[in-house]
Amino acid sequence: MRRLLVLFLIMKSAMFACAQDSGSMWSTLQDNADMARRMGYQPYRVDSAQTKTLGIELEALAFFKDNEFDGNVQRGYSLPGVRLQPRLTYTPIDEIKLELGLHATIYSGANKYPCYVFHDIAKWKGDQYQSGAHLLPFFRATARFKAITLAVGHIYGGATHGLIEPLYNPELILTDDPEMGFQMIVDTKRWHSDLWMNWQSYIFEESSHQEAFTVGWTQSINVWQHTREGRTHTLNIPIQLTVQHRGGEQDNTHLGVQTIANGALGLAYDYQAPANRILTGIQAEAMALYCLQQSGSLWPFKNGPALWVKASVDFIRDLRVTAGFFSAKDFCSLYGSQYFGTLSTKHAGGRFCSMNTGLLGVEYSRTFAKAYTVGAHLKAYICKTGTLMLPADDTHPQPHTTPGEFRTPFSFGVYFRCSPSFVLKRFGVAKDK
Repeated sequence: MRRLLVLFLIMKSAMFACAQDSGSMWSTLQDNADMARRMGYQPYRVDSAQTKTLGIELEALAFFKDNEFDGNVQRGYSLPGVRLQPRLTYTPIDEIKLELGLHATIYSGANKYPCYVFHDIAKWKGDQYQSGAHLLPFFRATARFKAITLAVGHIYGGATHGLIEPLYNPELILTDDPEMGFQMIVDTKRWHSDLWMNWQSYIFEESSHQEAFTVGWTQSINVWQHTREGRTHTLNIPIQLTVQHRGGEQDNTHLGVQTIANGALGLAYDYQAPANRILTGIQAEAMALYCLQQSGSLWPFKNGPALWVKASVDFIRDLRVTAGFFSAKDFCSLYGSQYFGTLSTKHAGGRFCSMNTGLLGVEYSRTFAKAYTVGAHLKAYICKTGTLMLPADDTHPQPHTTPGEFRTPFSFGVYFRCSPSFVLKRFGVAKDK
């Protein structure tokens, strides 16, 4: 844990040293057809035009997602429901924004929800329940210092981090609790950085579960950009890291300290054309991935590499077609889909000797009046698994293997997001003469 904190402070100091140029090419999200970002991206800029303004912001996401999975990797399931987040907001000065509200997760047909964090962090599960909805209080304080934005409390998480799909499953927008901790985002002309800590499990004396938190750092370094006649070509170097730590000095379990990490480094190309063209954008990325189990025994291996390549084409700003390929040996993703790793969740303790996954997807999303977005997607995983190695169980007294499979599981979903805002009162505004 001490090593993690030292690394975090070093990275934080480096970011302050580099963030001197406040003129940013990253301050606004490019309007491409990435539906996951349109559904889950959270703008983090403090708007000085709202100074001394008390208002209400509403985040609502209605969804239906069906995962038709088969084979030895993962069981299929459906996610029908809504996510609601009403917030009272106040901007006392140009650089500060305060938000207070509630976050609710509601799944169709469910009438009670466990109180624990809605993302697996340890073997412990809470035995207390909430009725009607999974409810959490919400508070966020945001401060802007030229090129630097700081957030404390509930941070700008999910799609805002910009993690590649093998490291972050966009489905978590529908299931994960809001991230909570602190965050520092830096925007300069050539560099975008997002450094955060998400504290997921707090422990008291004699608690029967582990402390758990995730530290993440995503960067994008702009190495080349060219604009001519409304067309923009951009070449970036993305660097991404997520580290999860479980356990600590107060740990009262038998699990011991566990530290696991994912990292990615590669090259990304982005092309943006005028909105009146048929082909409005092209995105491509090639990434080398690596996982490391620094301590503990959560994974049956200590480290392993993976490769990820993807290309997307946008048509008329709203339609995107995507193709990708993932290949790995001894790799596990902290927050990615099981199809981007070599562990099986369908068979407890199951491990594939290799995983090769092709991805084909088509999605459509359209935003109206900047606050309302509708979308739908269809995604197929063309999956070739290596030999599945299984531990001993009641049926097999010795470890055994199952031959690899070729499967084509798929998922589809429809979504509606609305994020309107309303002014309640403006304070200290001079009256017109």
